[in-house]
Amino acid sequence: MVTKEAVQLHTPLGEEVLALRAGDHVELSGIVYTARDEAHLRMQKDGIPFDPKGAVIYHCGPVIRGTTIVAAGPTTSARMNALSGFLFEKGVRALIGKGGMGPAVREQLRGKGVYFAFTGGCAALAASHMKLSGEFFPELGMAEAVWAIELDRLPLVVGIDSMGNDLFSDVEKQTRAAAGAGPAGNCTDK
Repeated sequence: MVTKEAVQLHTPLGEEVLALRAGDHVELSGIVYTARDEAHLRMQKDGIPFDPKGAVIYHCGPVIRGTTIVAAGPTTSARMNALSGFLFEKGVRALIGKGGMGPAVREQLRGKGVYFAFTGGCAALAASHMKLSGEFFPELGMAEAVWAIELDRLPLVVGIDSMGNDLFSDVEKQTRAAAGAGPAGNCTDK
């Protein structure tokens, strides 16, 4: 088996992400910003509290003790499907999360950015690659606040690329075909 070496990236991201393809392995370093549902809504209302140009948003509600990140696993990104479009319009280049995102986000990423996947259940592994750098909207509470986190080579996989290729959608189609399910997921008797 041939293994490809991980692409090394550092934030803020530029047009180099447009060359990435779904399935590529990446190690990301630099500052990323956590944001879940409430943070997205707050940023839509009050503005983005950091420079969004080339920024990366991590769908995560970290566990922080003092100045230490104890755990920082991804949350389900599909929850942010309807809340993400404005970020790309402002220059955000990538999202990190788990479980993929919907067709609207896939289209919004075309020619602009990528969605990185990180494995759920690996919160301690993620935290071992992180250092706390700052906080915005602390009144939202630990899980919903926007945390600035410095990454050191966090291992990721490109889940959706800037050309519209989507690992999650591909796997779903393959699974439905193998299970004999139709497009709506209804199994057929054979």
